[in-house]
Amino acid sequence: MENRRFILIALLGAVLFFIYQAWLKDFAPPPETPVAAASAPAVSDEAPAGTAALATTPAATTPAAGAPAARIKVRTDVLAVEISLAGGEVRRAALVGYPVAKDQPDIDYALLDDRDNHWFVLQSGLATPQETLSGPQTLFQAAQASYELAAGADSLEVPLTYTGANGDVIRKTYRFKRGSYSVELVQSVKNAEGADLAVSPYVRLWRTPPANVSSHHMGASTFTGMAFYEQKPDSSNYRFRKLKFEDVAKEPLNAKQQGGWLAMMEHYFIAAVIPPHEETNTFSAKPSTSQGYLGQYVGAAAAVAPQAEHSFSTQIYMGPLLQKTLEGVAPGFDLAVDYGVLTPIAHPLFLFLNWLHGLTHNWGVAIILLTLSVKGLMFKLSEAQYRSMAKMKKFAPRIQELKERYADDRERMSKAMMELYKKEGFNPLAGCWPLVVQFPVFIALYWVLLQSVELRQAPFMLWINDLSAADPYFVLPVLFGLSMFVQQKLSGQQVADPMQQKVMQIMPIIMTAFFAFFPAGLVLYWFVSNLTGIAQQWYITRKLDKEGLGRKAA
Repeated sequence: MENRRFILIALLGAVLFFIYQAWLKDFAPPPETPVAAASAPAVSDEAPAGTAALATTPAATTPAAGAPAARIKVRTDVLAVEISLAGGEVRRAALVGYPVAKDQPDIDYALLDDRDNHWFVLQSGLATPQETLSGPQTLFQAAQASYELAAGADSLEVPLTYTGANGDVIRKTYRFKRGSYSVELVQSVKNAEGADLAVSPYVRLWRTPPANVSSHHMGASTFTGMAFYEQKPDSSNYRFRKLKFEDVAKEPLNAKQQGGWLAMMEHYFIAAVIPPHEETNTFSAKPSTSQGYLGQYVGAAAAVAPQAEHSFSTQIYMGPLLQKTLEGVAPGFDLAVDYGVLTPIAHPLFLFLNWLHGLTHNWGVAIILLTLSVKGLMFKLSEAQYRSMAKMKKFAPRIQELKERYADDRERMSKAMMELYKKEGFNPLAGCWPLVVQFPVFIALYWVLLQSVELRQAPFMLWINDLSAADPYFVLPVLFGLSMFVQQKLSGQQVADPMQQKVMQIMPIIMTAFFAFFPAGLVLYWFVSNLTGIAQQWYITRKLDKEGLGRKAA
């Protein structure tokens, strides 16, 4: 039958889509311009880009070769940071409460790091057209070797100081807040010279991408690269852009605009440089002359009079893509959570799922309630589907008669069938609508589970301790396959076409094997959906039997 053929085609299309996603997990092509990350690059004193004549760091500030600079350790309730006194750089930023893996709960994930074949650091400094006042090789001093947010305190300041040979005093202060992944970086200069200084601040992110810049999770590729919130040409509006590393290598970014921000993203996490929105800044992204990629901003120059002091403030975000906090960080920052073309469905889906989690405090239970809600909303469509199938069975002999009568004239056969449908008030496509509606929801939920850090390593119950990973014992996929088999038997459909019959028979097996490698949260959704569908099917079938349209009538 035509509607069953449509359903089969849709199912097979969805299976092929997810097979392709799973294929990417093991056979995705490498990036076009791979960048080695086997060892951390030596600290470079590349000049900040974007200001025409910013000088390089003076040789007098170069640390002794082979002598690593001291680091100070900073700890808040959400961040564990290491700052090198050479340049005042953030060399490590671990996210407290976000373990590297489920089986390593005591090791926090390091978003920024310069160890273990990983290079991702944040640098900053001040420069004039004639010289670099502070840069990667400037040796700062700190009053303490470690700082920790005290119990009951809401903020923590980490001040660094450097006095140049000419008497200029450079201060760099990191201001942390309780419960926040946003850090304020304040850079200041006291001009000890006899003439005005035109000083510009710069802050940059520098990293080497992983060997494969696409991170694979749950059978799909996730984005690792840069992001830029740019002002549209000849407009006061802004747009969010993702910049692949290979694209930056081909066409570096150089943009001067008011506001905006620049970031480096990876699966679940982001590090961003956010200058004041009211200022005009220059943003750039390019390959490093040594290795890796640089993303930075250079602020507008400020005139600093002799013996005067001037400060520059920049916000830095180093943390997870938590949707409840992103909107308050900066304009457009919430766009970093990107569900692609299904965002109009996925975002409301996440908001509702998050609301359910607030009630139940369990993401698995929230998924179950979401499933019941979706099936409840689609009950009338499901009823229309089964009613359509029942009518199709009733008309099957007459349809077969028309096919035999007009076997050599498809046009007349189609016309006769349409007249029959119109006369009996029957819509053969009515049975397809539940599938058409449910599949976008299913795929949107897939991306919600894939992209939402809130569900990262989220436990459910019993053996399922991570809904974003596959069921370790394949129990849910097997239960899903059984429910799909029961649903087929309960429908009582008799497929005349031998090929369609074989496809229908093996479909539960194919889907079980395929779902074995999908996130447990997604399989849970589909399993509960099948169980609810079985209950609805039983109820609707009994109702149709009473109306003379059920299997008894057939």
